[in-house]
Amino acid sequence: MALFVHKYGGTSVGSVERIRHVADHVMAARARGESIVVVVSAMSGETNRLIALAREAQASPDTRELDVLLSTGEQVTIALLAMALIERGCPATSYTGSQVSIMTDTSHTKARIMNIDTQPILQDLQKGKVVVVAGFQGVTRAGDITTLGRGGSDTTAVALAAALKAAECLIYTDVDGVYTTDPRIEPKARRLDRITFEEMLEMASLGSKVLQIRSVEFAGKYNVPLRVLSSFKPGEGTLISYEDDSMEKPLISGIAFNRDEAKLTILGVPDRPGIASRILGPIAEANIEVDMIVQNVAEDGTTNFTFTVNRSDYGQALAILEATRQQLEARQIESNDGIVKVSIVGVGMRSHAGIAAKMFDTLAHEKINIQMISTSEIKISVVIDEAYLELAVRALHEAFELDHPPVAS
Repeated sequence: MALFVHKYGGTSVGSVERIRHVADHVMAARARGESIVVVVSAMSGETNRLIALAREAQASPDTRELDVLLSTGEQVTIALLAMALIERGCPATSYTGSQVSIMTDTSHTKARIMNIDTQPILQDLQKGKVVVVAGFQGVTRAGDITTLGRGGSDTTAVALAAALKAAECLIYTDVDGVYTTDPRIEPKARRLDRITFEEMLEMASLGSKVLQIRSVEFAGKYNVPLRVLSSFKPGEGTLISYEDDSMEKPLISGIAFNRDEAKLTILGVPDRPGIASRILGPIAEANIEVDMIVQNVAEDGTTNFTFTVNRSDYGQALAILEATRQQLEARQIESNDGIVKVSIVGVGMRSHAGIAAKMFDTLAHEKINIQMISTSEIKISVVIDEAYLELAVRALHEAFELDHPPVAS
């Protein structure tokens, strides 16, 4: 009997009625002869409600106690789903992260999974039960409850699928798969039948919100086939797996974008060894992540140093950079929090030249100025003015013919 891990997100279990619907999904899978482990999130809005309660009690909530509080959201869902399954005549048992012994490190609110004790789950599966596990949470060796960070239920599901050697990990969401880009921006966006781990990881890191980055990393590391499907309508969804010879290799698989970008430039910096460290060191110490970096050397022996940060860190980064400017006696700072990053992603880039030129020509034709460029083996990212985001996405989608399925060679 093939084993499948199902994961249902907050919108999929947002009410008792929807939990009943999930139970029907699971029953249908059992009728096909599948063995099922279900991972669920808290009901939609519940985690935010609990965080708000915590902040009422303590201005800056203690992270250990916050994890104790937040873990209760999933505990409600697992019990309700197990009840709904039992009501349908299906034997089911629910487990919290600590009951299953999803062992994590001690980093409260952002813990990482170290080990999973699969014995309780395997014993229940052998008895013909459906096992319902709380996502997003684990336990330390000292017995403290931990949580895995936003989207952590995806990681729980993939980790369980890896530990149990499941045939597939099915991620049920409110979308019916991974699209070539956001259909709200480009109505011609097309659902992909399959995509590689590499491409999905790039798209997740570049702004696609379908899957948590850590879950994709985990799936790729342990070769767990992932499938993204809708809880609300039938369909095959999108399979995320390793590239193989049978897969079509379109030049570009998708277009990702991130609105949460801000750009900072320090002008007239002395051009000498160690200057990049002097600029970015204080930024890193403030736990601010830097994304794209460009350095231009001028004829007068100075350099202009530009980098991007998340827009939420813009104010703090600007203040830190101003202090650095004074120390280095640099000329001035320019900043802009009205930018976006647009990226094209595809394994086909490895074997085809001219992709970058086509992207730049397309944007130039639309009179969209490129402010920064970053590349890797399978992606090209550009920073542009936020006002041109939708135009850029639509133009690139059309230029790379993403509304048409790849033609078999």
